[in-house]
Amino acid sequence: MTSPHPRTAIVWFRRDLRLADNPALSTALERCERVIPVYIHATDEEAPWQPGGAARWWLHHGLQALAAGLADIDSRLIVAQGDSLSALRRLIQATGATECHWNRLYEPATIARDTAIKQALRDAGLRCESHNAAMLFEPWALKTTSGDPFRVFSPYWRRCVPQLAEVPDPLPAPRTLPPVQAELDSLPIDALGLLPRIRWDQGLAETWQPGAEGAAAQLRRFLAEAVSGYGDRRDLPAEPGTSRLSPHLHWGEIGPRQVLAGVREVCGTDTEGGAGKFVRELGWREFSMQLLYHFPHTPTEPLDPKFADFPWRTGNTDALLEAWQRGRTGIPIVDAGMRELWHTGWMHNRVRMVVASLLTKNLRLPWQHGANWFWDTLVDADLANNTQGWQWAAGCGADAAPYFRIFNPVLQGERFDAAGAYVRRWCPELTALPDKLLHQPWAAKPDLLEQLGVRLGRDYPAPVLDLKASRDAALEAFEQLKQRP
Repeated sequence: MTSPHPRTAIVWFRRDLRLADNPALSTALERCERVIPVYIHATDEEAPWQPGGAARWWLHHGLQALAAGLADIDSRLIVAQGDSLSALRRLIQATGATECHWNRLYEPATIARDTAIKQALRDAGLRCESHNAAMLFEPWALKTTSGDPFRVFSPYWRRCVPQLAEVPDPLPAPRTLPPVQAELDSLPIDALGLLPRIRWDQGLAETWQPGAEGAAAQLRRFLAEAVSGYGDRRDLPAEPGTSRLSPHLHWGEIGPRQVLAGVREVCGTDTEGGAGKFVRELGWREFSMQLLYHFPHTPTEPLDPKFADFPWRTGNTDALLEAWQRGRTGIPIVDAGMRELWHTGWMHNRVRMVVASLLTKNLRLPWQHGANWFWDTLVDADLANNTQGWQWAAGCGADAAPYFRIFNPVLQGERFDAAGAYVRRWCPELTALPDKLLHQPWAAKPDLLEQLGVRLGRDYPAPVLDLKASRDAALEAFEQLKQRP
């Protein structure tokens, strides 16, 4: 029998834009007769790491997909804007809610905000709970034998692997939800102003399908077509060899438990081969999140403190940074990656390492410049992963690339894009060059370039640096750092 005063719970959606395997939603449904789904747009509360331009585009479409999914099961998404605690209090007053549930976030700003809100709501007499929807193992769950956070991936992953069998199965999506009362006001998603005023997002729209359905379709494609060869093909940027699930995971349109369950359903629990290597990449995501949790200063400061004194390039570096950002360095594999990023909001991971190495080591510009640019242009911009990736490339983070590991972009291109399909796609002005010259057009004789219609400095940029000389300068800078007390 239904209570004359049905218990009501608010489910606060943030970066968990899905109905399946959503512990906050499932718990609210178990405990209460009415559930009010709400999204509160308050990105200033995430300062200084509010979503960048590409992420805002994704959020707009992800919210639309979530709203449509809720409508399909007789509910609706209440959209609000402004201070989160004030918005929740207004909704509590309007609905008589006695409970509030959400799924945890792990960035420093969101932890502080959520802790304060939880205490305020509990002080007001509400049952307020947070849940884990984003991780296989929460950041505080695994420590070294001395009780410290892990700073090296391999021992961290060795600790994780035996516990993978204990990861709970994903929760099913509800088949229906109680209707949300019609009198509750909700903003239209368009009113949040997430889309760019000058529409530069055509390439994003052509590349991605935000939302839980898009995430599920992407996982099915990967498992059917690519996971078995993941170990061999994941480094080839011209091949569809990676999962491309990173933006869906960041926005919580699919959870890591769902991904792990999908891999096991298709591939079993074998930790070898392509499936094992892919699950290990999920481990890198977990490792990055626990690093951010335990070392919250790392988005702006090096984990290794001695790198605070690294001798970065001085003088007017704006032109060099802009050439890198716009894919105009004259280094084909780098320019291809940066142009892919600008057009699609994403870049292949192998190429991310190459462009990051060029910026931090050959150009010797601070890794924070690269992290900030990726933050604004990536649809999968994630504070933990972005920070870990850039600190790894610069050599100043956990499990970092050693100082002498400076990627040669020519050799990287020749090895991982041997036929040149990736470079030719994103640098079409180089299409006519033979494969042996494609990754270093400056090595071609001028009359051949003229014959092929490629004039360096006009049709395609001349290199902004000498790779060997800049490598030597980087090694010298690292030696200076090593000699400091």
